[in-house]
Amino acid sequence: MQIDPLLRALSEPTRLRIMRLLAHMELAVGELAQVLGQSQPRVSRHVKILCDAGLAQRRKEGSWVFLRTAVKEKSEPPMGAAAAQLLAIAERDDPAFSARCNEDRRQLAAIREAREASAQAYFASHAEEWDSLRQLHGADGPVESALLAAFGRQKLGALLDVGTGTGRMAELLAGKAGHVTALDKSPDMLRIARARLQSLPADKVSLLQGDFTALPFVPASFDTVLFHQVLHYAQAPGIVLTEAARVTREGGRIAVVDFAAHEREDLRERHAHARLGFADEQMETLLTDAGFAPEPPVALPSDALTVKIWTARRLPAAEPFENPETQDRKTELP
Repeated sequence: MQIDPLLRALSEPTRLRIMRLLAHMELAVGELAQVLGQSQPRVSRHVKILCDAGLAQRRKEGSWVFLRTAVKEKSEPPMGAAAAQLLAIAERDDPAFSARCNEDRRQLAAIREAREASAQAYFASHAEEWDSLRQLHGADGPVESALLAAFGRQKLGALLDVGTGTGRMAELLAGKAGHVTALDKSPDMLRIARARLQSLPADKVSLLQGDFTALPFVPASFDTVLFHQVLHYAQAPGIVLTEAARVTREGGRIAVVDFAAHEREDLRERHAHARLGFADEQMETLLTDAGFAPEPPVALPSDALTVKIWTARRLPAAEPFENPETQDRKTELP
């Protein structure tokens, strides 16, 4: 990293705003264009300058380009860390810049809320046929067998099934778990899951409505957390996995079952997928940044899309932390 391109990159107000947005989450270039109120080609030019300076990194996913920060306040390289610290201090101490950054984040939240509402409408309209829809992308049998093998003989303890859908995974894993919490944002999905799981003992399973970006549980509530064909619906998978880490006990496990990176744009357009699968390197970074120690993934190629199973162990938290969005909704669990 060199000082001249770094200072040049930070000499333009729009690029300062982009860096503060990226300090919070990975964003699509199209999202940045909407928030900033600028054309996508113009934003792409700003992005190129930031990437050339080593301040940001691009990642192509189908026809979309995602951008993430390449510098953090407490990580290498030192010059990048200093730049990140300067931007954080500027937002804290410069009232005008702070107001602009806050407004940008409000705009981003509104954009994402609209997309999430569209996704919820999709889930509601397809709830009754969800299992058959999911089989369009590969048979469930081999994936379920591989997931059971990945967990091995180990008991799952308190299990959180995030995005339970019709409750199939909760049903499959109930015998290995002490207690299953099946969570979904869609009331229609929970209605179907409740019917499916009604034969389980009442003290064995709990069904809750909730959002995977703000899980309604106190820290360290679960021994095992599962995302089965759920994470590709996340606009910000890093935030989702950080929330998962918050509610996972030290030494507990996470399993993410999802598609390997692919180019099926129709899944984004017709089936509300926010991400076209995940590359191993990308998933390793997401899990590591969230506080997990990744384990070797398992691949299940098929005639359609390759399904991957990524597992990881929860590392000791550096210090207790809480998501402020969940403090009024947290739930004590056994």
